[in-house]
Amino acid sequence: MKKRPEISLRGRALQYLARREYTRAELAAKLRPYAQVEDDFEQVQPVDLESVLDGLVDSGYLSDERAATQILHARRPRFGTHRITHEMHQKGLSEELIAEALPVLKESELDTARDVWQRKFGILPHDAKEKAKQMRFLQSRGFGFDVIFKVLQATDEEN
Repeated sequence: MKKRPEISLRGRALQYLARREYTRAELAAKLRPYAQVEDDFEQVQPVDLESVLDGLVDSGYLSDERAATQILHARRPRFGTHRITHEMHQKGLSEELIAEALPVLKESELDTARDVWQRKFGILPHDAKEKAKQMRFLQSRGFGFDVIFKVLQATDEEN
């Protein structure tokens, strides 16, 4: 059985980036297990992962800004500000990028919460138990209590 040739660290990174945008921290975590190679004498030689990542950034293949934009577009229709910012922190985005995204998230959060609530429930809660259930659901989606109360009050006033 033929052994497949080993892919270089840069080649592996480009394969990952061809599928979707990654933050620098995410890509570094994915590539770290492959950042060491064995030489002919079976000694482990480290490959400079940071230089590979710097080269990808310089050539425009890796961008935290594009990754942040992708996260915003993918998550905004379904999740609130708290959940999206938490995910951005987990993915290793800088505080500056997260701060830039907050105004965009805040301005559409109430409409997003209404849409999410309408798709899931669509009818007003009958009692306190049902209201608590709807509030927990919206909270689990990352919406703040101020937005949750506005959503449930607005639907009360509409009906």
